[in-house]
Amino acid sequence: METKLADFIADTPAGREAEAILRRCVHCGFCTATCPTYQILGDELDGPRGRIYLIKQMLEGGQTSRETMRHLDQCLTCRNCETTCPSGVQYGRLVDIGREVVEQRVSRPTIQKLTRGLLREGLTSPWFAPAFRLGQSVRGLLPKVLASKLPQVRPVGVLPQTAHHTRQVIGLKGCVQPTMVPTIDAATTRVLDRLGIGVITPSTGGCCGAIRHHLADGQGALQDARRNIDAWWPLIAENRVEAIVVNASGCGVMVKDYGHLLADDPAYADKARRVSDLARDPIELIEPMLSQLQEQLTQGQKSSGSLPAASASRVAYHPPCTQQHGLKIKGAVERLLQALGATCLPVADSHLCCGSAGTYSVLQPALASELKSRKLAALGAHQPQMILSANVGCITHLESGSEIPVRHWLEWLDERLQSAAANKALA
Repeated sequence: METKLADFIADTPAGREAEAILRRCVHCGFCTATCPTYQILGDELDGPRGRIYLIKQMLEGGQTSRETMRHLDQCLTCRNCETTCPSGVQYGRLVDIGREVVEQRVSRPTIQKLTRGLLREGLTSPWFAPAFRLGQSVRGLLPKVLASKLPQVRPVGVLPQTAHHTRQVIGLKGCVQPTMVPTIDAATTRVLDRLGIGVITPSTGGCCGAIRHHLADGQGALQDARRNIDAWWPLIAENRVEAIVVNASGCGVMVKDYGHLLADDPAYADKARRVSDLARDPIELIEPMLSQLQEQLTQGQKSSGSLPAASASRVAYHPPCTQQHGLKIKGAVERLLQALGATCLPVADSHLCCGSAGTYSVLQPALASELKSRKLAALGAHQPQMILSANVGCITHLESGSEIPVRHWLEWLDERLQSAAANKALA
């Protein structure tokens, strides 16, 4: 795509990156066929190709309006188009650049400013946890749409002491997950403990930066990234950890991107690159240890004479967009579940987004609701006993409209391992 950027951005790092991305696009339109918002709205400007034209026009100094902003806002940043694109166009990076520019050039309506500011500051604040608990205490009095955003918190259970393990990893402290679904971190710690891996979660860490990043607060996102790097660096510098395990795939993509985002920061570039190299989705650590898991489950079965309660589960797995299109991990979790006794049911259009997309379900409720309904219909088509996923946003979004339990796949695995251990202890 022939491009000549305007002076205001041409010689900046963002401009040079955007120009390189734009020049790779050959207008083929393959991306349009796999874009969730285009499938619903049928508008070329609500597909990747149309949004690329809008961004190009804006970066070349052309007219930019609230219509431009609206079409960019309606993008899920699911990056399905990147998986489809034969030219390797990095659309996700381009739309991030476009959103930051449009935020500077177009004034938002006041209600949008307030809502986005509340999400940006509120979800990443230490006050989120007490506010969430207050909301839960009056859940029955809240409007249905708001109450659905407040899942019932399940018991965390007993956490093991893992400091004695030779193998250690860093765990991301995060922002909303420890409050909304604390069982995910607990399950992660217990599963890794049974595999001989300890989890260290520095208290000075926090939000990965994805919330601010996707709300066009690039500088705020970089500050979140620097804070986490500072929290983790002593452990990394002393070679006390082998990886940074991020059990929310949306956060995993963000941490993997630290090296790129901070490449022009002389104080953090090398550290950020090292952090990105160490970032791992849990499946990347656990799948190579499959035989050890199978042995533990088999011992529990032999001791009791029967399979652990969860082993016969018919499950439907929803691979988050951030896992399959961002991290490029596809099929690994399903393989593990099958190998450990689950019946993984087929799910139509498993490549499509569920509509969660971070704060998207709050900012674009109509589109998010339609995508959720379509996804739940596909996931429930073969009557699973449980829906599994790998990202807290997807889990809470789907759970708000599902009669079938929705859990992180590590919660399912943790339940199986606990059941096997209990059987063995009783034998």
